[in-house]
Amino acid sequence: MKGPYPDIQGGGSLLLAWQIRNKRVLVVGGGEVAAGRIVNILNADAKVTVVSPRDGLNDEVAYRIEQKQVEHVDRKFEPSDLDGVDMVLTAVDDPDASTQIWKLCKEKKIAANIADVPPECDFYFGSVHRDGPLQIMVSTNGNGPKLANIVRRQIAAGLPKNIGAAVQRVGMLRKKLRKVAPNIEEGPKRMQWMSKVCEQYTLEELCSMTEDDMEMLLGFYRPGTVPSLEEVRLQEPDGAYDGPFLI
Repeated sequence: MKGPYPDIQGGGSLLLAWQIRNKRVLVVGGGEVAAGRIVNILNADAKVTVVSPRDGLNDEVAYRIEQKQVEHVDRKFEPSDLDGVDMVLTAVDDPDASTQIWKLCKEKKIAANIADVPPECDFYFGSVHRDGPLQIMVSTNGNGPKLANIVRRQIAAGLPKNIGAAVQRVGMLRKKLRKVAPNIEEGPKRMQWMSKVCEQYTLEELCSMTEDDMEMLLGFYRPGTVPSLEEVRLQEPDGAYDGPFLI
């Protein structure tokens, strides 16, 4: 008999948006796999150090170093490289060396990803679709990276072309709302009101919303209503509700 709550499906991963801005990430290796990892973590605004002999760098990694997008240590890995590091990614063709690095990371409680060795990974890299602030990741939990890429492309093909811009506008409105209603106890009401906005407005309307539109719309937050965008643009500042205008 099916229970009243969702069934537990073990064997998955906890998919998170890991904030690594200004965190120190060590990449061991400088080949094609390392290049892909570096792009991912630079996009997340991390501080990256690459440890690899110069003759082991591919063109893309060498370019990142030349452009000073990452720091470079021109030698093989040494245990002292882990000092002060928040995350480690290895991408070298030496299974024994990779396993040794993983063991050192476990001792130091540093999250690590050992390329192509799922049992020695604290986390996996999925296939990611990026459109501005929108990120969608598909993970196969290390079972089939190529298949994840195929699924990701199919999902991306079905998304509206302006979805990223709509997300960006919603983010701007949300920040403005927090200034209007900053108190912690306002949290549930803020979430409910923003949900109404997202459900009621089309993506085209969200994309076209100006900052003046947002400020006018925020006048309807206190009474908890969400007028149409046309009504917002026709609204006089003192007509949204009985009381002083909020902006």
